[in-house]
Formats: sequence, structure tokens, C-alpha cells
Amino acid sequence: MASIAEYYAGKCVLITGATGFMGKVLVEKLLRSCPEVKALYILVRPKAGQSMQQRVSDMMKCKLFDRVREDNPDFHQKIVPISSELMQPGLAISPEDVEKLTACINIVFHCAATIRFDEPLKHALQLNVIATQQLLSLAQQMHHLEAFIHISTAYANCNRKHIDEVIYPPPVEPKKLIESLEWMDDSIVRDITPRLIGDRPNTYTYTKALAEYVVQQEQDKLNIGIIRPSIVGASWQEPFSGWIDNFNGPSGVFIAAGKGILRTMRANNDAVADLIPVDVVINLTLAAGWYTAVHRPKTALVYNCTTGGINPFHWGEIGRYTHHVMSSFKRNPLEQAFRRPNANITSNYLINQYWILVSHKFPALIYDLFLRLSGQKPQMMRIFNRLHKAISLLEYFSSQDWEWNSENMSMLMSHLTPEDRKTFNFDVRQLNWPEYIENYCIGTKKYVLNEDMSDIPAARQHLRKLRNIRYTFNTLLVIFIWRVFIARSQMARNIWYFVVSLCFKFLSYFRASSTLTN
Repeated sequence: MASIAEYYAGKCVLITGATGFMGKVLVEKLLRSCPEVKALYILVRPKAGQSMQQRVSDMMKCKLFDRVREDNPDFHQKIVPISSELMQPGLAISPEDVEKLTACINIVFHCAATIRFDEPLKHALQLNVIATQQLLSLAQQMHHLEAFIHISTAYANCNRKHIDEVIYPPPVEPKKLIESLEWMDDSIVRDITPRLIGDRPNTYTYTKALAEYVVQQEQDKLNIGIIRPSIVGASWQEPFSGWIDNFNGPSGVFIAAGKGILRTMRANNDAVADLIPVDVVINLTLAAGWYTAVHRPKTALVYNCTTGGINPFHWGEIGRYTHHVMSSFKRNPLEQAFRRPNANITSNYLINQYWILVSHKFPALIYDLFLRLSGQKPQMMRIFNRLHKAISLLEYFSSQDWEWNSENMSMLMSHLTPEDRKTFNFDVRQLNWPEYIENYCIGTKKYVLNEDMSDIPAARQHLRKLRNIRYTFNTLLVIFIWRVFIARSQMARNIWYFVVSLCFKFLSYFRASSTLTN
């Protein structure tokens, strides 16, 4: 049987969402590890003020492609951009391009989707469900298609606690829902959305569940595989450790904590934060494409791409439990931090609200007052409000656990040759979390914020200055409390002296006990 790289040799691949985070990593991995691939056709939407060619050119200049660039400076010649718009009928692909695609494509990787949790239902339905239907329709016209791989999410069925590698019945028949919403005003759809999505937390998970069902309906006509990644994070090993290019999911949380902006977050410390490195997802995706095309399973195979059941990482490890994130940002601080990194993670609503008031809103008000007095525009309260909104969208996922079956992932690994297991490694048992989180935090600094690692000494000096400011402020606060509340009242002074004397007695007892023990 051909290895994965040998299988992709001479093949034409169609990729949707190629300019997105996962799509870019998929393009890079195919070009680097399957150098004999014939061509990568990518659907690209022209953006305002930027043509399709400009977007692709900018993508190719990304640091992500440095290793490919070293091996093959002309790698961009294998990239064939196709103008497309997922919101338009027929994906707005021209007849000439349709003819080109149907004549040559061998494998389709459907990565495009809206990942916004608060996307209006109509918009999410168009991007995640209707666009998938139209891509499947195009795939059925492809004369040489061998596999159709759909990227879903492990949270498509998050209304269940145990999730098997099967496609569950949809919450509603997608066709009926689409027809019903067509004539409705946006305000009506917004009002009925909570009733429609039911026990799912947002329109993203709801529409991704519908999309899985839509894909499954074509399993008699196409060879289909469905990948369900959990929370996709920075790269683990490829093309280099810690690569990330966005603020989505944990990246935004890490950066906010590293900047000292995020000081509290509502989560269950013992709940699994099911992070999955992006290169693990992409390696599994390419292996699944190979397996689907070569073995042609009779039904669509689902791959739960998660870490929680195999090598878990917990939300408490972000904050004060083991300090993975906090200690990393103290060793490699972000530039111009607002405060020293120090996050409190709690599952208690009232405690979280207290810390929001004390550690978020109160400092934001003081800082905005300072900005006003210095003639600048206040901004911190606006930043904190946006942060609270983003964190509130994550609370559903950070406060509970799920169990995912991953038998198909293990089965696929058993079919790989030893060489393919190294080249397309998706064995998360090998993942060392402290090392991965360290690289992740450095990656947010280098690739998201574009900060220079040579400036770390200056950033550390800034943290020391912030520490001194904090000590000074706390000292002044104690003096203020003494002068205003204690020094003016004999009863308050008596209570204060009583507490202090108790502390001294305890210390004396502790020292005496230590001496006797020694």
C-alpha cells in the first residue's frame, strides 16, 4: 500500500478556508510533506481593497511557509486560487472554474466555516450548512474525486456528555429550517434563535451539527470522512513549535493574562481544557484523506480529534494551580504589560464577580481617569467590557467535561507505516503539556503580537517596575486605612492591637516549636 506522501503525489486537491488558521497549516503541510502533490486549488474570497491574488500572495509570505520556501522557492506555483464567495449561490464560482475543478480534483478538504460563537443564525446557517450543501453538490460533479473530508468540531454534539464517533440525528431537518428562515425578518430570527438551538450554547455548535448531517446524506455517493477537533491551539511540532496567528479561543485568554488584563475567569479548575495542537489536527486530516480514498469505507467515518481522554490538560493549570501560563509569561513577558500576570480561576459566580469588580473594573476606572486627566481618550473600560464578553462565551466550555470516544483515531494510527507515524504524527500521548504551553505563550508573543524576543530584558524590567508600583500602592492603602478608619477610633485600635499580638504569639509559638523539633 502506498504511503501517505506517495498517495498525494500527482493529486489535485481542493481546499476551502485555505486563508484561515487551519487552512494555512493544511496547505503548508501538504506542500512540505507531500512535495509531489500536483496542485492545490484554494477557494478565496476577494476582500474590500484586496484582490484574490493579493490575499494569496500575502499568505505565501507568512513565516509559516519558511521551511517550504527553503526546500522549494517556487512552491507558490502549485497554488491555484479560485474566486469564490460562500454566501452566494453556487459559491459564486465561475462556470470556467467549475469546469476546471470537476475535471481534475481528486480530494476535497472542506475547512471553511464561521467560528464566531455569537454569529446570527441566518449567517451561521449560510456559511456552515448551505455552503457545505453547495460544495457537496459541486463534489458530485467531480469526475475523479476519491475523498471528501469535512472539518467539523468536537462540540457539535456538546448537549451530550459522552460523544461517540457517530453522526447523531440533527436537532431539526436542515432543509426545513432553511426554508422556514428564508422568509423571516432578521429580528424575528434573532428572537426565536434561543428556542431553535435548545440545549446547545450557540449558533456555531448548532449549525455544525446540522452540517454533519448534510455531509452524511451524501455518503452513498461520495467517500466521506469527518474530523472533529476540540479547541484548536498553536502548533506542537510543525512547521515549528508555537505557531499561532489569531486571538481566537485560548490564544486571546493567554494574551490577556500575559498582559495582566485578565485577572479572573470563571471555570472549573478540575475540568479538562481540551486543547488540541493545530498540527495534530492537520496530520490526522491528511491521514484520514489517504485512508478514505484508499479503503473507501462504506459509511462516513468520524474522527474525534481530542486530548481529554488520552492526555488531559485542565483549566486550573492555566492559573494558580501549576502556573503553566503565568510562569511562562513571567519568564518571557509581553511588552508594555498593564499589570504583572496573575490569574484567578474559580467556578463560583459570586467570587468571580467580586474579582471582576476589584481586579478588572476598579483598575480600569482609575486608569481611564488618569487618561482623561492627561488629555487622552479613555480605553481600558472598553477593553475590559470586550474581554468579559469574550470570556462569557467560553464559560459553557470551561465549566464542564465531555467524554469523546477516539477509536477511529486509534484505528487510523494502526494503519500507518512507522515512517508515516513520524511524518504525520497525531499521537497526543507524546504531548508534554508544560513544554507545549511554554511554546504556545512564546508563540503568541512572536507571531500574534509580533514582539521581538530580544526585548525580553526590557519587558522584565517593566514587570519589576509594575511590582514596585503595586507594593507602593498597597503600602499607601494600608496607611490610608490606618489613618482614616483605625487611628480615629479607640475600639478599632484595640481590635488592631489584638490581631497583631495574636499574630506575634503565633509566630513565637511556631519558632519555639521549630527549635524544639530541631
